Amino acid sequence: MSRRYLLPLALILAACSGPQETVSDADAASALHDRLLTLDTHIDIPLTYMTEIDPATNTDLQVDLPKLDAGRLDSGFWIVYTPQGDLNAEGYAAGQEIANTRITAIQALLREHDETVGLAKTAADVRRIVGEGRHAVLIGMENAYPIGEGLGVLPHLEKVGIRYVGITHFGHNQFGDSSNPNPVRDAGPRHNGLSELGRELVGALNDLGIMVDVSHAGKATMMQAADLSRTPIIASHSGVKAVADSARNLDDEQLLKIRDVGGVAHMVALGAYVKLPTAEQQAARTALDAEFGDRSTWDQPKRDLYGERRAAITAMAPEATVSDFVDHIDHAVKIAGIDHVGIASDFDGGGGIDGWRDASETQNVTDELSRRGYSEEQIAKIWGGNLLRVMEAVEVEAKSD
Repeated sequence: MSRRYLLPLALILAACSGPQETVSDADAASALHDRLLTLDTHIDIPLTYMTEIDPATNTDLQVDLPKLDAGRLDSGFWIVYTPQGDLNAEGYAAGQEIANTRITAIQALLREHDETVGLAKTAADVRRIVGEGRHAVLIGMENAYPIGEGLGVLPHLEKVGIRYVGITHFGHNQFGDSSNPNPVRDAGPRHNGLSELGRELVGALNDLGIMVDVSHAGKATMMQAADLSRTPIIASHSGVKAVADSARNLDDEQLLKIRDVGGVAHMVALGAYVKLPTAEQQAARTALDAEFGDRSTWDQPKRDLYGERRAAITAMAPEATVSDFVDHIDHAVKIAGIDHVGIASDFDGGGGIDGWRDASETQNVTDELSRRGYSEEQIAKIWGGNLLRVMEAVEVEAKSD
């Protein structure tokens, strides 16, 4: 039987001992979290995943199987991330190698730990796997760059389980303009939104039942994709500009567009996009970025060193908290409505805030939503119900073609 159907012992004892016994607030909060189907739309993995790192053990990762169990985080999108490289055959080939390494690692996770996790390709799969007491693993692709200049690989990506594709990452690519142009490669917009190939990509994703993800996309790219897509779009891991005015975050017009097309904007728990840095922190970050240069050229030791230096800068001021994070959810709900907001950690991709530093602390987000007056039904929508609705709509459109 799934753990979610087992009431905590304290609740059973309280029910048996009569009305004079009350359930503690902590017990009630834990029971509420257990009843929810929680789905995190963005979990990054290193290139050493399932080779040097075994996620079935306690690791230094923010998400491993013990932490998923401890935090009762039921499901999530494991991410095939590729940094933006040069727009040429050599660059695409390097990107494909990185993407394949991560796909292979996710497949190894599913194969070697099938008693704990299962691959979900549909919304029904998510519910079934979680109902079995396992964690549902979905796969998302962050940055369409490794697809190259043709779309022939898309059926293969659909077959292995890719269920959303992000159009861009940092830097413009062959499909569209990014919210953050590369300071070396990009001098202003490249396509003024989607390229012609990007428009073809959106249609092909619709045909295959793969969600269109507009996180990291420039505003024009995002708005054009929303208008062009025959199915609801998602922003898999973004914040809102009204709370933290970052180029990566969504303004109110974008939130309304996501609402109008039936999509979901997932608020991201990455401190730099949750809470703006101080002037001193921003100056230090700018100097650090200038020192380290183009991130697409970094090897893992350089990435690790950058992370250490960046963490020291973050420590210069109070970190973003779960409360700061839920401020983004509050604003997104106010503008787009309760049916169009979700949650993403971006764990091991830079995510993590005070109170939700890793998957083991997931209940703290539920607790904050409850404290702010969200009902259980509303929290269930934010924690995964809205995303599953979009998945179902995308599945129907693919079947109708």
